[in-house]
Amino acid sequence: MASLNVGNLGEYLREQRRQAQLSLRQLAEAAGVSNPYLSQIERGLRKPSADILQQLAKALRISAETLYVQAGILDERDRDEVETRAVILADPSINEQQKQVLLQVYESFRKENALDAPAEPAGEMPSKTN
Repeated sequence: MASLNVGNLGEYLREQRRQAQLSLRQLAEAAGVSNPYLSQIERGLRKPSADILQQLAKALRISAETLYVQAGILDERDRDEVETRAVILADPSINEQQKQVLLQVYESFRKENALDAPAEPAGEMPSKTN
């Protein structure tokens, strides 16, 4: 797990809040946190939990995974997988059984592609052949 970069997270949250045209107080109320606590997060003085980040993401109408990456909780390369799964699970046009089958197929492709990927020794660059 990456370390928490609270300063960048706070700046990112502030920018998202401004883009959503919400005051600090409005976002705090929508997310169910106190105004002073949200202010401290934005100033980089507090480390919010994953639950608080999820509440903030919902209030800002952005992906919680995006905030997890900003906070260093989720690795950037894991984000695509998480978001893909979330999109599948949120699709109202397919039923629960279809969603589970689709997730199983998706996972099997990911595993297959990971096994097919050539492993490069650490610290070495891939060689070019002419």
